[in-house]
Amino acid sequence: MTGFATKAVHGALLKPDAHGTLRPPVYDNVAFEFKDSHDIQLAFEGRKPAHSYSRVSNPTVDEFEQRVRLLSDALGVIAVSSGMAAISNVIMALAEAGTNVVTTRWVFGNTYSLFAETFKAWGLETRFIDMSDYRALAGAIDGNTCAVFFEVITNPQLQVVDVAEVTRIAHERNVPVVLDGTVTTPYLFRSKDYGVDVEIISSTKYISGGATSMGGLIIDNGLFRWKNHPKLEPAAKKYGPQTLLATLRREVYRNMGACQSPHNAFLQTLGLETLSLRIDKSSANALAVARWLEQQSKVASVNYPRLDSYAGKRLANRQFPRGVGGILTFDLDSRAECFAFQDALRLVRRATNINDNKTLVLHPSSTIFCEYSDADKTAMGVRDTMLRLSVGIEEPEDIIEDLQKGLGAI
Repeated sequence: MTGFATKAVHGALLKPDAHGTLRPPVYDNVAFEFKDSHDIQLAFEGRKPAHSYSRVSNPTVDEFEQRVRLLSDALGVIAVSSGMAAISNVIMALAEAGTNVVTTRWVFGNTYSLFAETFKAWGLETRFIDMSDYRALAGAIDGNTCAVFFEVITNPQLQVVDVAEVTRIAHERNVPVVLDGTVTTPYLFRSKDYGVDVEIISSTKYISGGATSMGGLIIDNGLFRWKNHPKLEPAAKKYGPQTLLATLRREVYRNMGACQSPHNAFLQTLGLETLSLRIDKSSANALAVARWLEQQSKVASVNYPRLDSYAGKRLANRQFPRGVGGILTFDLDSRAECFAFQDALRLVRRATNINDNKTLVLHPSSTIFCEYSDADKTAMGVRDTMLRLSVGIEEPEDIIEDLQKGLGAI
């Protein structure tokens, strides 16, 4: 099997099913029985591969993880309860008091809060830079830097940076790169090909198959030599390339309890089967909608990486040849106009998720960034005149017709 869609549909069952089912069963249970005391001892010591407790591993979750590993060509994958849980688990595994993470303010609002507030209280320093300023990136990294973190296409600013250049700079200084690839998934962007060490994905979004379930993914591409990481160097002597995965499985992921439920893993395995179809459709729809919005006199500006007006279009085309996903932003003249526009919509839903099957609209400044000051929002690239549109898989003519009603209300 070589094609993405073929792998997504067929995967590779870890064990033959007793009944020959074409769909992996849901092991919606907690505990697993062992044949004798020695057998369960080996499992708990990690000397025998076996499921002992669903907070640590589960057959249905394992099937989902292996399907994602196949699609991303990764060393290993761990599925967790949400995208935020994925970020938290990875940073907790890599960081400790006195270390720092280099990132950018141009990230999702809750991600910014996690770095700026939650981790700060535990003694982790966060250094915020413009990730497209590669000289600033090099200058921000020092001997205490435990990771470089950024989003592949920032949400909602839609900034695209040269991923290969970021990884080159970080790796020259023996620092791992952690990338949030939620808006692209392995279908639109193979992070391993660009030197990314760990990819984070909120599988709640595209992968879930239409906002059916919460989930997150930690994808270890197997590129970083963990013996060069100060915190993980002792573990690297024992686990080698598996060091991060083993540290998560046997400590951080296990102890923090952010496991994915078997039922959600089942739904998201189903979501993988139609992932490429839905991304292709939403990407095509987003481009059609963005081009239409550019022609409307009431729209001040439109931001989408496939538009000719997008400053980084050449880089975006090179890094994402299959498309850039379904998120776009556009500006009106005021917050009042944004609210009037949203309130006039009937097909497009006012909701906070992205990459649903339905088209969703949101005013980021008054919602997911509402806790921040005007100065903070400016530094984060969030304007009071900006609307974010997550374009779904409806017919583009119907989406545009509804948006026309919104503009008519201004």
